[in-house]
Amino acid sequence: MKNQYVLADVSVLPDVFPKVLQAKKLLRSGEAETVHDAVRMTGISRSAYYKYKDHIFPFNEMQGILTVYFELMDIPGTLSEILGIVARAGCNILTINQTIPINGVASITMTLQTEAMQMEFDEMIDALSRPRGVRSMNVLGKQ
Repeated sequence: MKNQYVLADVSVLPDVFPKVLQAKKLLRSGEAETVHDAVRMTGISRSAYYKYKDHIFPFNEMQGILTVYFELMDIPGTLSEILGIVARAGCNILTINQTIPINGVASITMTLQTEAMQMEFDEMIDALSRPRGVRSMNVLGKQ
């Protein structure tokens, strides 16, 4: 199943989601020094925090900076196709870090500025995972 992103009112979500968001905010602001402190302060388990922390974000964090990790097969044109998708989406590439292919697979980390994005977020993520030669693609973070 491909990743699917939705915009939802937090009031209709299970209580754990806003609590994970609050725990992340406490950690970011320094009010909580550790994950243990943040989950204690919000009343959730560490396992719930780790299960959801990389998958839910406040709406205002969806636009800004996005870091994506790829494992690409050593097939000519794969990276070029990915760069074309990024350009069509209206994103600005801030950084690209690439390893040399080992056993036919190269690792690439790309940081994108998404403030001028002209494509739906889930549409772009889906498009980035489709080119021939993309072995895997994961969103590492958003700022």
